[in-house]
Amino acid sequence: MRALHKSITTILVAVHALLLPTAPCAHPHIINAAEKVEVSPDDLLADLLLAQVIFMGEFHDHVGHHQAQLTIIDALDNDERPLAIGLEMFRKDSQKILDLWTARELPLLQFLQVYGDNWSMWPAYREIFLHARSDGIKMLGLNIPRSLTAKVARNGFKSLSAEERQMLGNVQCVVSPAYGNFIRQALGVHAGQGNQYLNFCEAQLLWDTMMARNLLEFLHENPDYRVVVLAGSGHAWKFGIPRQMLERADISYRVLLPEVVGRVDRGNVSTEITDYLWLDEGEDGWTFAQ
Repeated sequence: MRALHKSITTILVAVHALLLPTAPCAHPHIINAAEKVEVSPDDLLADLLLAQVIFMGEFHDHVGHHQAQLTIIDALDNDERPLAIGLEMFRKDSQKILDLWTARELPLLQFLQVYGDNWSMWPAYREIFLHARSDGIKMLGLNIPRSLTAKVARNGFKSLSAEERQMLGNVQCVVSPAYGNFIRQALGVHAGQGNQYLNFCEAQLLWDTMMARNLLEFLHENPDYRVVVLAGSGHAWKFGIPRQMLERADISYRVLLPEVVGRVDRGNVSTEITDYLWLDEGEDGWTFAQ
């Protein structure tokens, strides 16, 4: 059983492994997907300020991606509109701990115990969490227990109990051809068909759907807030959480994804996938005039 659980977990995160970068170059640039031209950081910021939700994709263990996210968060926090950070990395049932953390009412060591129960790679995310605590920025747990997505990936949505299905709502594998191909690539040439494809597709959509619902629940209760959502690129792209969000509400949003040569890169980027593509080329960070 332990080996089976490990294999299911490996499949569930394989969609993110598809987006691994190839080789770094010199310094970051930002490409507007509509015009396919480079824009300045300040032009990017001016456009982001027009949106209520900003999705920023990432490779979870890529420090440069988290540095870019923190720079965007810091810049948006200077606006009059209150800011929150939505997290794939935390389950919604850990929200009280996140609230205590950002209110500076929970010591670091106690927080790290709950963080470890939700996620890993603390050194990569540390500065974002410390910044949110220092500036009192709300942090939102958007995710659901991995046990649920693992069960669906293994045996499909039908394998959930009646109580679980009622709680989560009906989830069906209805995706675009591009998203379907993406899932097949995640599973491998020989595995991306039949029940295994259907089950993984349902698990991925369950993930996206519930994070979208939890995000919208917060926005319904806090309509003045702007939210920066941090999630793996396989969830942050427009086929993922944004699509599920738009099916339920009319929310202004932008998507920023890191470049993945051969998959989402400066040669094939389109507005169907993202609004902006950052070419993460080294350690130099972004700066804003504002």
